[in-house]
Amino acid sequence: MSASPQGCHPEDRQPDVAQPGQAAVIGACRSVTVTSISETGWWDTGRFVEEIAANGGKTACQWEMHFDPDNAAGSCSLVEVEGLRGETTRILLDAGWNRDYMAERFRATGVDRLLAAGAIDFLYLSHEHLDHFWGIEAVLALAPDITILAPGTLSEAAAAWLAGGSFPQAGIANRVPHRGKLTRLLPGGIHRLADGVASVTFDVPIWLDVRGEQSLYVNVADEGLVCITGCCHQGVVALVDYAIDHLDAGRRLYGLFGGLHIAPLAPLTEEQRETVRALGRYGFRKIAANHCTGAPAIALMHELGYPMVGGSGRDGSQGTDHVGNGDAVRFAAAAD
Repeated sequence: MSASPQGCHPEDRQPDVAQPGQAAVIGACRSVTVTSISETGWWDTGRFVEEIAANGGKTACQWEMHFDPDNAAGSCSLVEVEGLRGETTRILLDAGWNRDYMAERFRATGVDRLLAAGAIDFLYLSHEHLDHFWGIEAVLALAPDITILAPGTLSEAAAAWLAGGSFPQAGIANRVPHRGKLTRLLPGGIHRLADGVASVTFDVPIWLDVRGEQSLYVNVADEGLVCITGCCHQGVVALVDYAIDHLDAGRRLYGLFGGLHIAPLAPLTEEQRETVRALGRYGFRKIAANHCTGAPAIALMHELGYPMVGGSGRDGSQGTDHVGNGDAVRFAAAAD
């Protein structure tokens, strides 16, 4: 691996730790709209699985593995939070994988104009898996100074990648070094990002030698909490239970959006079926599952009568039973 000396050194941000027995209060917002810029991590799952196996399996390091760039797409969403006073906070959730593909998705959804105008407050990196992170050049080409909020578990390799690093063994290089502020959100509590918006970093091991994933919680006034995740390697049950146990707003759950990492690569196991069934006990009123949730898991959610949000099935998304590329989901008070 080689890296450019350019770029900022990460700053660590300590979480807010609530007093024992007290739930954290994060405030509230009027609404949150999430647009799926791309939920297609890769085009051919069979080929992706074969490449992982050929490169040493799930325990190998992604920065030392070569993948066919023609099979790469990426996961990325735009989160727009409307505050109680009408202000808007825009969060780019992840950066996708294939640079050229992500550049086209940004153009198709108008995100390119927002990035170029500095209208996105920060890039929120859920975790450093290749399908969420290796497309960073498409973001930095438009907004090299954008603030990045990364998990506190961010690896040295990932920091080097942001700074303009190249990884010859993997056949990748980031040609646009990040020039803005890079903050690592440390695990151990809640990080308030805006009124009604919080982040939590889960320090968990993930395959391909990655560690840690962070997720968003947004409290919509008079409606309840929306859980937003990139890939949910910590487990969707852990994601929701954390909110119930640690957030005052977690007493009333409203929505769920994103990749739930239940069955991304294979048919459902019985354990994964139990995970899907467990979601029913939370009483969500709107579930927008996509990306790594897995088609069998989404099918079972529909079968169980969950309040699923469908999509258009356009721009490379496979089917209309889930939120796909270019589709937006709004979580707001019923009167809005």
